Amino acid sequence: MSAKSPLESVQSCWERVSSNSPVYNFFFKDMKIVSAKHGTMTAQCTVNENMINSKGGLHGSVSATIVDWAGGMAIASTGLEKTGLSTDIHVSYVSTAKLGDVLTIEGIASKVGRNMGFTTVTISKGQSEQSTVVAHGTHTKYILRDQESKTKA
Repeated sequence: MSAKSPLESVQSCWERVSSNSPVYNFFFKDMKIVSAKHGTMTAQCTVNENMINSKGGLHGSVSATIVDWAGGMAIASTGLEKTGLSTDIHVSYVSTAKLGDVLTIEGIASKVGRNMGFTTVTISKGQSEQSTVVAHGTHTKYILRDQESKTKA
């Protein structure tokens, strides 16, 4: 059996996770994986009515959910099927996005060790040359390897 490419790993993980996550399906109904290399992934989605706050901007909790999601997908790009449990998320809110804006999400797995994965995520809006950072986050995950999950189950 041949190993999956980073893009195939991320797409496979996203298909599995999205089929079991009402929260991700509520917010990210049009999330598209654009590219992936080992340790990185890029995705895009359009800000929809489920993502905005009472002032018409991207809700902070959605940005935090994007950081959570993209951190896991960056870890998936390294070939892991199970991307772990969040132990820490930090989000810096830099600007906002409004209904209809296209977000580009870049997730980078800085280090994926035996039990911990460390990621950074940048959420931007607009075209590449003219893009504006909306939020930047770091995300740490505890990775439960298959061997451990079998002995603890």
